Amino acid sequence: MDMARVMYDFAAEPGNNELTVNEGEIITITNPDVGGGWLEGRNSKGERGLVPTDYVEILPSDGKDPFSCGNSVADQAFLDSLSASATQANSSAANSNNQVSSGNDPWSAWSSSKSGNWDSTDGWGAKPEGAAAQRNTSNNWDTAFGHPQAYQGPATAGDDDDWDEDWDDPKAAAPYFKDSESAEAGAAQRGNSRAGSSSMKLPLNKFPGFAKPGMEQYLLAKQLAKPKEKIPIIVGDYGPMWVYPTSTFDCVVADPRKGSKMYGLKSYIEYQLTPTNTNRSVNHRYKHFDWLYERLLVKFGSAIPIPSLPDKQVTGRFEEEFIKMRMERLQAWVTRMCRHPVISESEVFQQFLNFRDEKEWKTGKRKAEKDELVGVMIFSTMEPEAPDLDLLEIEQKCDAVGKFTKAMDDGVKELLTVGQEHWKRCTGPLPKEYQKIGKALQSLATVFSSSGYQGETDLNAAITEAGKTYEEIAGLVAEQPKKDLHFLMECNHEYKGFLGCFPDIIGAHKAAIEKVKESDKLVATSKITPQDKQNMVKRVGTMSYALQAEMNHFHSNRIYDYNSVIRLYLEQQVQFYETIAEKLRQALGRFPVM
Repeated sequence: MDMARVMYDFAAEPGNNELTVNEGEIITITNPDVGGGWLEGRNSKGERGLVPTDYVEILPSDGKDPFSCGNSVADQAFLDSLSASATQANSSAANSNNQVSSGNDPWSAWSSSKSGNWDSTDGWGAKPEGAAAQRNTSNNWDTAFGHPQAYQGPATAGDDDDWDEDWDDPKAAAPYFKDSESAEAGAAQRGNSRAGSSSMKLPLNKFPGFAKPGMEQYLLAKQLAKPKEKIPIIVGDYGPMWVYPTSTFDCVVADPRKGSKMYGLKSYIEYQLTPTNTNRSVNHRYKHFDWLYERLLVKFGSAIPIPSLPDKQVTGRFEEEFIKMRMERLQAWVTRMCRHPVISESEVFQQFLNFRDEKEWKTGKRKAEKDELVGVMIFSTMEPEAPDLDLLEIEQKCDAVGKFTKAMDDGVKELLTVGQEHWKRCTGPLPKEYQKIGKALQSLATVFSSSGYQGETDLNAAITEAGKTYEEIAGLVAEQPKKDLHFLMECNHEYKGFLGCFPDIIGAHKAAIEKVKESDKLVATSKITPQDKQNMVKRVGTMSYALQAEMNHFHSNRIYDYNSVIRLYLEQQVQFYETIAEKLRQALGRFPVM
């Protein structure tokens, strides 16, 4: 039987026939291909169970561990870098032990995340692919979310035969980390140790159409093919805008149900989606959402921010609280897509919501995966009903968008940090302070009662009730963040995801602008004609109109969302303090008037 070295810790899910293993452990492979990205193994204690295939590395037939000896110079250099990544991961994990439990603080990793894509002012220019790749690792969301521009689906589209593999299971998932920094370090370790693993996060420019040749293909094509699909852009009261459909719709995500496969060995959660315009439900697992996210990102990601989904999770994925939170965030994500006039009307999104049977689903899936109008070529489908722009105006519009989104990103992160700290205080120290006051008052009343003095019965009873009131207030304080701060934080979290997409979008525009600036030299050397240059300016102008249309959509949603969520927050705060004030008045009324 083959032996395998465990690459990452894995905690078995109770009742799922899984085997808990630890990094560095050697196990015996008793069944190398159970299916769905799992194998069966036996540890040194003789315990048997299922282990994710991507969590182990099969040892050579001679039984030697390739990590132990006999490595080439290149291999040793690789192992040294792997060791450094592991050290970073351990250091981050150690730091995370000082954080408040994620059960009380669902945004624990937000404040510790770096400024990410916005760290370097150079990130806005036409930088090499390495710069984009470097930015990609610095702005991961918390344990439930990956980078807004990170590709989270399989490395390739795959055949339909692979479609039934359970992406909810950890084949394509990364081990569960407690905070964003350790997640980043762990991702680096996994990326080095398993270059082909589908858990790797890929920068946007790795997609077809996002690489530099794609930009040149769009800008320098003698004549763009006339696509069947058209995305019109008109000029409205506030400038360029997308054309909104005459009727809008939402989609309700509900009724999560646990299903199973492989004769009950593996489980998954399936959600029911019901579009409000058809009222006909379809069922999707998380892996289907993941596929949709991938297709939308590949097709529209250079023009429209596509925030990532709640991330995959290995442990605790069947717990009620996790399922509820994931469904809430999937609902928010789907609603965002429904509200976008381009995304909601796209063929791939409509097919996701309205397929009638498995055959229709697979046919639509294949068609979407063969779509060639992806990356920057999506601009070839756009037709602005507006005059041509000059290059200076295009550049100014791009800079204005970059300046605003950068500033808003900073503001959103600041509010998330402050909100996280307030959440910690409201669910930790502050209720304890009220409890201490309550207990101290009740203790004082007990002491007074032992005096034997007959004239203080009413006072002692009033002090006791005041102490109990403060204990009630402690409970109110601890529960209040779920009624108001939760929604404010979730809204900010969504916008943090949107804003994390803009550096790549702005980068694509700046790259196009630089190409146009370089075109004079190309004309001078007769590599392109003056007409080619005019075409380039016109096409960059189309990109600019698309950016302005998207920003107008973004601003209108931003104004509505923040007006709604901050009003809700203040209304709940008013109700909260009025409740406390009423309780204090009742306690005050018990004291005798002297």
